[in-house]
Amino acid sequence: MKHYRSNLTPALFLLALLILWEIACRAFEIPLYVLPSPVRVVETLFAELPTLAGHAAVTVAEAAAGIALSLILALLLGILMDCFPTLRQGIYPLLVVTQTVPMIVLSPILIIYMGFGIAPKILTVVLMCFFPIAVSFSDGLAQVDEEYVHLVRSYGAKRPEIYRLVKIPAALPSLLSGLKVAATYSISGAVVGEWIGSQEGLGYYLLRVKNGYMLDKVFACVLVIIFLSLCMNGLIRLYRHFALPYLTPEQKKPRGTL
Repeated sequence: MKHYRSNLTPALFLLALLILWEIACRAFEIPLYVLPSPVRVVETLFAELPTLAGHAAVTVAEAAAGIALSLILALLLGILMDCFPTLRQGIYPLLVVTQTVPMIVLSPILIIYMGFGIAPKILTVVLMCFFPIAVSFSDGLAQVDEEYVHLVRSYGAKRPEIYRLVKIPAALPSLLSGLKVAATYSISGAVVGEWIGSQEGLGYYLLRVKNGYMLDKVFACVLVIIFLSLCMNGLIRLYRHFALPYLTPEQKKPRGTL
């Protein structure tokens, strides 16, 4: 009962906010180019749905490619940092520093070196998604109980078998936790890349309607971006549910989380 109440409370607050928003737009006759009403945004969303769907397909493809590449690189780097502590000490701070640079600053540089194709958009997604996956996976590997490692080593297991049988399965909850965060960022990363230079995608659509002061279409596009981000997050949650069926909800959380 308490769980349903905790989910219902923010929904009621959001509903109240939307009602107040609609009333304010109607009562003060706020122009469309200043603030569209929620009803107008929903109407525009359905009217623009075919166009938005076409642009969304491009953005999702870029996000999926970027997050797949991020996962591969994070797995490789996470294992290397776990194998070689000196490498971890040298690279880990650099990974943290990379997160202090706004992606909107890096995107023009990527366009200069890589052109206006799909490559800089995918790389933008990689730069946004790589950090949470790599750090979560690396921390998960570091938290594995050494007694299990000693046990399989006593049976003659070499380093590849230790990672395959013990470390990677034990770090899977942490990996999926980082992947869940990265999946949410992936759509935003693709949109940022499309802002700088693109002829299609939600970022291109958003920039075009923003320059035309069509705020109802801007809000409609933002709703699509939010929906896609939640879908990406939900896919990882669904995979975690089936990938870790033997764990309780508390056990599925990486260590150190609440």
